[in-house]
Amino acid sequence: MTPTRVLIVDDSAVVRKLLGDALDREPDIEVVGGAADPFAARDMILRWRPDVITLDVEMPRMDGLTFLRKLMAHHPLPVIIISSVTTRGSAASIEALRAGAVDVIAKPEGLASLGRVTERLKQRIRELRTSPPVRFRAVDTGPTRTAGAIRLAGRPTPRGLLVIGASTGGPQAIEALLTRLPADVPPTLIVQHMPAQFTATFAARLDGVCPMRVVEATDGTALARGTVYVAPGDAHLLVEADGLRLRAAVRTGPPVHHQRPAVDVLFHSAARLDAVPVVGVLLTGMGADGADGLLALRRKGAETIAQDEQSSIVFGMPREAIALGAAGHVATLLQMPTVIYDCFDRLARRAA
Repeated sequence: MTPTRVLIVDDSAVVRKLLGDALDREPDIEVVGGAADPFAARDMILRWRPDVITLDVEMPRMDGLTFLRKLMAHHPLPVIIISSVTTRGSAASIEALRAGAVDVIAKPEGLASLGRVTERLKQRIRELRTSPPVRFRAVDTGPTRTAGAIRLAGRPTPRGLLVIGASTGGPQAIEALLTRLPADVPPTLIVQHMPAQFTATFAARLDGVCPMRVVEATDGTALARGTVYVAPGDAHLLVEADGLRLRAAVRTGPPVHHQRPAVDVLFHSAARLDAVPVVGVLLTGMGADGADGLLALRRKGAETIAQDEQSSIVFGMPREAIALGAAGHVATLLQMPTVIYDCFDRLARRAA
């Protein structure tokens, strides 16, 4: 098997050395070079034709976000962001995900965190190799994105719970979906695979552009209509019944499908609820996380939806769910808001 060719772009010679040495020890990964800035990276891309690029966002001469946008426009490649956890770095990393990066990983803060960072990086590189080709496309975030919310605003407000899972390509897909849902959406819980240092920034970004309130979930919070709860990084998010109310539960525990938070953990917790109308949605992402949980939801009587291949940046998680028979419906991102509300209508008629 030909090794996956990786180019490391970072202005720190120490980071380039640490990441390069760790990756070069793997027989299926080959580091073809290290670039100190985007201008050097451009020349190395043309010369070495890497399969994957790791990219810092805070660099001299040209920042990583500007370089990423140029790269996606003229020479699209899978890009993994290796970012500092400063406020500025976190915000830029979220923008990088929206611009087409496939993942964001916190930059190692020293030798103590190096192993964790490099293991995640190796995992992502290998997933990119075994997944179908990444689809590089801009998700519609223009002025017409609220049209779906306007159309749905006149429909009766559904009762129940909406649970959503996503991974690679998820930040773009989640934003495109939420901006097309009405402000009074049923309580919504989201698991997006993302490091702990970036989920609060991600939730704040969504809160600024979506019609409903978006927050990072905290343990014990009573779920409310018109609010979306994003799983905090490095912790599982569950939903639990507390009498007649539903509450968010944030728990530690072993990773599931190498992920914490894991979509399966959220979906299985929702499947344990009684007498609660639930709609489960599985969006774009690498791997199989969420497929088993979506199947559990469908078997419990919930309505389940998987994103279709054409609109998925990576058709991994939805494909696994469809193959299991877990998806009652398959929809594009543009269709998704209407399909979600149609599902709630079916649940209401079934309960009547």
